[in-house]
Amino acid sequence: MSAFTWPPELPASASAAASAEADQPGPGAGAPSPASPPEGEGEQIPAAVLVALFIAGDPAEPHVVLTRRRADLRRHAGEISFPGGRRDAEDADLMITALREAEEEIGLPRTQVSMLGELPATSTLATRYTIHPFVGQIPAGVAWRLSAREVDAVLELPLSEVRAGARKVAIERRGITFQVDAYVVAEHVIWGATARILAHLFERLAPAADSDGRLALA
Repeated sequence: MSAFTWPPELPASASAAASAEADQPGPGAGAPSPASPPEGEGEQIPAAVLVALFIAGDPAEPHVVLTRRRADLRRHAGEISFPGGRRDAEDADLMITALREAEEEIGLPRTQVSMLGELPATSTLATRYTIHPFVGQIPAGVAWRLSAREVDAVLELPLSEVRAGARKVAIERRGITFQVDAYVVAEHVIWGATARILAHLFERLAPAADSDGRLALA
């Protein structure tokens, strides 16, 4: 299952666009707070994503790993998100869910992930996911093995460029256009829950790695 992008709260005049959330990968600086699902709409579905970071470049700086879904998929085509998905019955906990999904989607061995901590959970509305982001550091130069079924590319983006790309963009879904907070890096537009998680990451990530090159969350 793919990771998650969803529209933030919409103005009342565009409330019909809420149904467009179902077209986003179900399982976020300045994104609005996550909306709570209306009463009676059922329980939230636990899910997890892996926010994988590595140090690279000259000068060395943190990069984040994201995925882009294939453009020919019926749903969520071309969306950018973190590897992740819903918790399977055999997953001991949600951290295992995040690691398993990263293995399945991009071939990232869990043995190469050094966990740094967890970011605040964020919820989706129509798809009813509660997404738990787990942050881990990985070595630079991982040889990715993509899931041919859903992943078109792995994006390795410098966090400085992602942060600098914060802006509002217009998103159209089902014929309705609305403004969302997003990060834009070159041709890549990152919005919804993925942008919300990035905002939380920027709030928590220590400004520099330690002498051993290890990142940390505050």
